[in-house]
Amino acid sequence: MQPSAARRALALTALLLAACAPVEKKAPAPAAANEKPATMSDDAYLWLEDIHGEKPLAWVRAENERTAKAYAETPQFETMRSRILEVLDSDAKIPFVAKIGERYYNFWKDKAHPRGLWRRTTLAEYRKDQPAWETVIDVDALGKAEGKSWVWHGAQCLKPQYRRCLVSLSPGGGDADVVREFDLVDKKFVAGGFELPEAKTQVAWIDADRIYVATDFGPGSMTKSSYPRIVKEWRRGTPLSSATLVYEGTDDDLAISAYRDLTPGYERDFVVRTIDFFTSETFLRGKDGKLTKIDVPLDAVVGTEREWLLIQPRTAWTVNGKTYPSGSLLATRFDDYVGGKREIAALFTPSETTSLSNYSWTRRHLILDVLDDVVSKLEVLTPPKGSSGEWQRAPLGGAPALSTIEAGAVDADADDAYFLTVSGFLDPTTLYYGSLGDGEATPIKRAPAFFDASKNDVQQHFATSKDGTRVPYFVIAPKGMKSDGSNPTLLYGYGGFEVSLQPAYSGSVGRSWLERGGVYVIANIRGGGEYGPRWHQAALKSNRLRAYEDFAAVAEDLVKRGITSRAHLGAEGGSNGGLLVGNMLTLYPQLFGAIVCEVPLLDMQRYTKLSAGASWIAEYGDPDKPEEWAYIQKFSPYRNVEKGVDYPPVLFYTATSDDRVGPVQARKMAAKMTEQLGYRNVWFYENTEGGHGAAADNRQSAFMHALAYSFLWNHLAQAPQ
Repeated sequence: MQPSAARRALALTALLLAACAPVEKKAPAPAAANEKPATMSDDAYLWLEDIHGEKPLAWVRAENERTAKAYAETPQFETMRSRILEVLDSDAKIPFVAKIGERYYNFWKDKAHPRGLWRRTTLAEYRKDQPAWETVIDVDALGKAEGKSWVWHGAQCLKPQYRRCLVSLSPGGGDADVVREFDLVDKKFVAGGFELPEAKTQVAWIDADRIYVATDFGPGSMTKSSYPRIVKEWRRGTPLSSATLVYEGTDDDLAISAYRDLTPGYERDFVVRTIDFFTSETFLRGKDGKLTKIDVPLDAVVGTEREWLLIQPRTAWTVNGKTYPSGSLLATRFDDYVGGKREIAALFTPSETTSLSNYSWTRRHLILDVLDDVVSKLEVLTPPKGSSGEWQRAPLGGAPALSTIEAGAVDADADDAYFLTVSGFLDPTTLYYGSLGDGEATPIKRAPAFFDASKNDVQQHFATSKDGTRVPYFVIAPKGMKSDGSNPTLLYGYGGFEVSLQPAYSGSVGRSWLERGGVYVIANIRGGGEYGPRWHQAALKSNRLRAYEDFAAVAEDLVKRGITSRAHLGAEGGSNGGLLVGNMLTLYPQLFGAIVCEVPLLDMQRYTKLSAGASWIAEYGDPDKPEEWAYIQKFSPYRNVEKGVDYPPVLFYTATSDDRVGPVQARKMAAKMTEQLGYRNVWFYENTEGGHGAAADNRQSAFMHALAYSFLWNHLAQAPQ
């Protein structure tokens, strides 16, 4: 079991200059400790929260038409859209695979299969330039046959036979999906097999005839965060209503789930109570159903592999008189630890510049992916063979400067084979295949170059934030660029949920921005995970403004360097990054020439009442508590936008089917700015499908990206000096 990705999340960029030092717009004055949030009656746009209501959708259609007419009906837009779609649909992209049984499976989208193919091949075929693929599920054909707009959400297959899978499909791309049992040999859905209706469901195999199910069992079975509160054990051939209760959480928990570690010889059952995004309890479930809590801090991430238990504390943890810092990776023997022993080995200890990005087990080794000032390096650890001894360690290859290198096991139950990927802003991804102990990995796939990168270079700089914190950022810019403040510059950021933004190749960014002479910037602000949990925790709740001060500091540093100026600096961000750029709009409007705000949080007074918003209280705080609303209101763009401010042009885009953040916050912000406050250069577009990604297929994705880049280029490249 690897560390849970469910607790981690998403991201995107912008910048500018002024002849005199810009005057920062002040945040609203702090509320008194007993001040209560505004009431619903103060909100003139609550009617837009009716997601599928006739009146709100009529408003959406009118806004879509207005925005499309302004930015999506020119020859330049169509050229950009088609060139982005060429990237997304390209047959030359690397088809990344996962080994299931003896075959290698890939999910693939292209022009002929916009919703995608789940397909498989052999390793020998996969090594070829043009592998022969066998289609397992054609999602487009399935949707057509069943009259559904299916979006693929993945499959869980039962080992060691790997014949039966639990396939998840979303109608429209939201987080809620249906689950259906599928046979990999017959390539058919199993008649009378396990099947669950649309819901935010979590399932896991126990054996061929039993699964764990956490789903919507009816009224009261979901948490306030809209995820399952109850997990049950369901036996084949019986109605779901007869499933046996395994664990029941509280309404205030984020979610409850259960799974079986199916590693041969080490089968164990676990129940996970996820309290919030960053705290949880993990229980070992005995054959009698009894639960034994694994005694680790609530904020620690745990993982198991064979005889080992790995622990990642998010805050400093003292055990047997020894303190392990936040962001460490610790190892102990599972059975000994559950039995009360506390013999712990520190496998990774962070420094001021390093953090652990990820880890992956092979059959006999552990690969660590370490970031040093946001640049990757890999290390291989070998556990002691006996009951005592030290873990051995050795480096695994090296990455080119300012790049990302990642390694993951092919089949940890079988051998020490691994896939390794290397990518950079200007270097298309290369996929390597190797086996630990058998020399260096060899390249087996190279992604194509979608733009001429020879005209650009990459640099890493560090800005100084308001409180003196050193904030890294990457600049991808034309070689020999003039430092006269005239360069169209796009600054992208995220800054939340311990998500790191690392160097990566993007053909879409290259074609849409870099080829045209634009500068692209990635800001590694606090709230992210670039320097481990401490970097994330530095911008939690009452410290949220630190993330926005960091982003503003990067923008100001770009201006000081002469790279850009206000008129030519744009900002882009999505989801939590949408909240980031929403605050750039309201708190730092003097820094930016244009902003694109995607699938955003914006109404921080009501975010916990909308879609899955209650699940993020650990990140932002609870606006229903006056003492927390006192600081939340400072970073609530919907509350803080006001008349008479020189706001830059802004585009909000979202999706009707987004059941995570939801479309209503973007709707309300756009409506308030245009109708109530009278701003004309405010634009809105809402796609109907695609969920939180705002696009259900490559064509929709190409349109949304082209819309954003067209809007930004129109305002930044043609701006006066």
